Amino acid sequence: MSASALPVQPTPPSPTQQQTAEARAAFTASLLSAGTSTVESDLKARAGDLHANTAAIDKQEQALLKETKNLGREGDKWQKVVDDSARGVKETGDVQNWAEMLERDLCVLEDTMAMVDEEAATVKKAGADGLANGLANGRR
Repeated sequence: MSASALPVQPTPPSPTQQQTAEARAAFTASLLSAGTSTVESDLKARAGDLHANTAAIDKQEQALLKETKNLGREGDKWQKVVDDSARGVKETGDVQNWAEMLERDLCVLEDTMAMVDEEAATVKKAGADGLANGLANGRR
């Protein structure tokens, strides 16, 4: 193909400087307007979320404080149960100690009574033997 075979397209008219400046200004304004409204709406949405979340967090904080106080009261109740149980165990130990001491004392008394009974039996036998001897000697 030759250079003359190419169709010649008309060149678009070149814009004037004023038209270029106006187009540039319009494009920049539309970008700023779109960007500003998007950024601004995003920021407003975020600010709204922050305020809503702050209210929700405050509400949760109050509920948490209330439940913490309730938990503290429950802890106090359980501590009382533990203290009472510890006191009961100590008293049981005291009762056990007392029972062991009483048992030792009773064993000592039992041994003493056995010794007294043995001594009484010995004295009684000796007295009976003496009486029998005295009677036997008196009849002769």
